[in-house]
Amino acid sequence: MVTGRIFEAPEAQAIEEGAIAQEIERFEAALAATRKQIKAMQGKIADSVGSEDASIFDAHLLVLEDRTVLDEVVRSLRERRVNIEAVFYAVLSRYIESLRQIDDPYLRERVIDVEDVARRVIRNLQGVEVESEERSIPDGAGPVILVAHELTPSETAAVDQEIVGGFATELGGQTSHAAIMARSLNIPAVVGLHDVCRRLESGEEVLLDGYHGVVILNPSGKTLAYYEELESQKKALAEKLAQSREKQAITSDGDHIILSGNIEFIHELDQVHASGAEGVGLYRTEFFYMNRAEFPPEEEQAENYRRVSESVQPNAAIIRTLDIGGDKLYPELHAEEEQNPFLGWRGIRVSLEERQLFKTQLRAILRASHHGKTGIMYPLVSGVEEVKAANRILEECRGELREEGVPFDESLEVGAMMEVPSAAMMAELIAPEVDFFSIGTNDLVQYTIAVDRVNEKVASLYQPTHPGVIRLIKRIVDAAHEHSIWVGICGEMAGDIVLTPLLVGMGLDEFSVGSGQLPQVKYAIRRLERKECVGLVEELLGWADPAEIRDRCETVAREKYPELFE
Repeated sequence: MVTGRIFEAPEAQAIEEGAIAQEIERFEAALAATRKQIKAMQGKIADSVGSEDASIFDAHLLVLEDRTVLDEVVRSLRERRVNIEAVFYAVLSRYIESLRQIDDPYLRERVIDVEDVARRVIRNLQGVEVESEERSIPDGAGPVILVAHELTPSETAAVDQEIVGGFATELGGQTSHAAIMARSLNIPAVVGLHDVCRRLESGEEVLLDGYHGVVILNPSGKTLAYYEELESQKKALAEKLAQSREKQAITSDGDHIILSGNIEFIHELDQVHASGAEGVGLYRTEFFYMNRAEFPPEEEQAENYRRVSESVQPNAAIIRTLDIGGDKLYPELHAEEEQNPFLGWRGIRVSLEERQLFKTQLRAILRASHHGKTGIMYPLVSGVEEVKAANRILEECRGELREEGVPFDESLEVGAMMEVPSAAMMAELIAPEVDFFSIGTNDLVQYTIAVDRVNEKVASLYQPTHPGVIRLIKRIVDAAHEHSIWVGICGEMAGDIVLTPLLVGMGLDEFSVGSGQLPQVKYAIRRLERKECVGLVEELLGWADPAEIRDRCETVAREKYPELFE
């Protein structure tokens, strides 16, 4: 069944001054109704697949409780004097557009969560039955593949699995909440298929391959037989991966590599534990700061970081300080967008200029370190002076807490994210200033090759196996070990099992990956010999073609763990 989704702006209608109070009452009632609907859906999911997956809707509830947004809606209502539906839509649209402009794909995919909530609030304001507006499937239909422009988490959760066998969408990624919900409910899904609604018609026979992300029109008998065998193989592999959950990522010749998880929200900790991770290697903190009129207070941050640190002990939680552009922090000061925000005011540059904001976050992290092993890492470091300046502020925070009698871990580790070529080239000078390096491969690749990784016109040039990238990673690892500090890696390369032999051979001490990728990466590491991988790196350092380097890595990977490629 092919369908679409339209989220149109409500018509703006002028109101009298005396009607403002009534509009606010309508708004509060709509918020309450929306909250009730989301909690009911959350309870339904918790009963069927568990609280871990139901916690996805915590992000939806946070939108309804964000005083910055709600206060702006009321303030705009008083200024514009138009119906509350139009005001709410205008305010949320600005926040949604800010999310869309973010470089981080994970945060960009939160757009649909905000849209989901906004649509529910507006429908409640308009007196439209929300459930009646959800995707409808003709009586007697099924089993069907639902094909849509995009699906919200609530629409995914509401899918009748007796009728819907899977879904395909034009938008979305593997970290979107709709995709996560589909995996939790064991609903096959393919997301990000451009123009799929235009190319398919309702009633056509299709096969949806959620493993490889393809939809096959009018599959042959031979194709169907192949997929029956594939399904059997995947079930057997899932059992093998589950057996490794409690085991560490130790190579066949005995080297232990820490395998930790990446998170953005507290609710993802359940997924980290379920995947068998050894702590959190990257906790992104940007969502705390997105388009808030006031920055999150120290108490709020400290409580959040404490929960993360306590949850993963005795393993570590590495918290990345704010890595976001100034236009997202101060939209009112950025009437004109930066011409090149990727090379602009972002990451550690913002923190060093916004000293009080930085100190608040550092104090909160220090306080959390008293409750569990915690680390701090600075993003987008480009030279030694930035690290020294950040460390001076950190030491100032330590001194304040000591004077106040507030406990914290005096041995808390401090690291630098190595994602700028200038930092990689002088890694041996930065190493004495920190306790560890974490290689952020997404930005390192982007900046090394001068390729905007979200620009489709040059997407083919974004090559993690570019010789320049490989040499920089090797240089960073060698510098770290020469100065007796450990070095980890995060970003898409860390979760790519084709590149695992290369990265193991580089001598990395830690991989930090998404929870969904972690079991496969662990399985791969346990089937590799570090010594052989070192030989592979020595061989490839002399190669010039990125495609040939990747092919060679894939050959090794397929030899060592062929079942992950079947």
